[in-house]
Amino acid sequence: MAGEENEEIKSFKDIGLCDELVEACDSLGWKAPTKIQVEAIPHALEGKDLIGLAQTGSGKTGAFALPILHALLECHAKQEYKSAPVFFALVLCPTRELAIQIADQFKALGSGISLRCAVLVGGVDLKLQQYDLGKRPHIIVGTPGRLVDHLTNTKGFSLRMLKYLVLDEADRLLNEDFEKALDDILNVIPRDRHTYLFSATMTKKVNKLQRACLRNPVKIEAATKYSTVDTLKQQYRFVAAKHKDCYLVYILTEMSGCTSMVFTRTCDATRLLSFILRNLNIRAIPISGQMAQPKRLGALNKFKSGECNVLVCTDVASRGLDIPSVDMVINYDIPTNSKDYIHRVGRTARAGRSGVAISLVNQYELEWYIQIEKLIDKKLSEYPAQEEVVLQMLESVTEAKRLSQMKLKEIGGTNKRKGGNDDVEDIERYLGVKGKSSKKVKRR
Repeated sequence: MAGEENEEIKSFKDIGLCDELVEACDSLGWKAPTKIQVEAIPHALEGKDLIGLAQTGSGKTGAFALPILHALLECHAKQEYKSAPVFFALVLCPTRELAIQIADQFKALGSGISLRCAVLVGGVDLKLQQYDLGKRPHIIVGTPGRLVDHLTNTKGFSLRMLKYLVLDEADRLLNEDFEKALDDILNVIPRDRHTYLFSATMTKKVNKLQRACLRNPVKIEAATKYSTVDTLKQQYRFVAAKHKDCYLVYILTEMSGCTSMVFTRTCDATRLLSFILRNLNIRAIPISGQMAQPKRLGALNKFKSGECNVLVCTDVASRGLDIPSVDMVINYDIPTNSKDYIHRVGRTARAGRSGVAISLVNQYELEWYIQIEKLIDKKLSEYPAQEEVVLQMLESVTEAKRLSQMKLKEIGGTNKRKGGNDDVEDIERYLGVKGKSSKKVKRR
């Protein structure tokens, strides 16, 4: 019966949202709620805590942003509030880029209601963020570490009046990496609040969920436990470790009209691969946790604008980022944690669009690949390529790699961490701002 009721829901008005938010959704081109929104928002409007499990690109942000804004407007309409209450909701997420993206979504939905939103993430001047907090925002979006910095050091900043807490990518936030910061935050915010946990993958450990102080939460699974969308074409290719660079260049050359994200395991690998690819006339740019925040945002913006069509990244870019134009994800390095695979490939085939994910598996990564197939309960198809054709590029790729390694040593080496770490500028200074090649791919 619940499924039949959901099928009858055609609009945001049907799930109980106020007219202002229905208009905001319409202005953003959101014609109808997604499955997770249909199932989550009515429970949220009833004041219930939520645990939401949904595939990436399925509208999770809207599923928690809309009921929070609805509640904010209701509070403002009540006589005891002369204006909308400040510090009303806190959204925590594991990466800076995801925090900025969520805040942008709140600002877009709240543009017609004078919503104030502050972003608190590392890599940005603390005083600038203190200035934003001084404007008394309604919504705060941030990473746990930087929020603790402000709770400790920003005079007059308190979350004693907080009404809503959201943990986005909750599986990451509930693990030990963020444990101390999260505990510090939970100790200073009210227990009498609404709490939402959302992610594409979710921990089974109930004690971790209890620590987040949920009260009789409604669990919503708009996806199977660990799944990828049906519009995603997933492939693998077993390759020798020494030929992996060659296969990467071959795939990117064959799919040269696509926008692609290439995932590596280390920050150094993002820099080296970007140099190699730019040497071969492929417009690549790196993004990693070693880069200063302005450089990371700059790289992301160049990719979004189409100036560069290949983003070489670590898992810092695997969570939550909504870049609609991503056609292909390549796992250059297979993730050691199989759940990270779901988040990586979720960067493509979003919101009903199609996409391709290709995993390059060498002889040392086979066990990790097998774990991925077990997790998603799916056998992937093999990426079709004739090895003799691929290896025709070997000479060009080997030379590009040699030149790139030499240049990296010249500018400080892959292992030297500078304060500002000018990865993007290094590449553009070496190869030209527009990414002109110093050597084109050639086949013998």
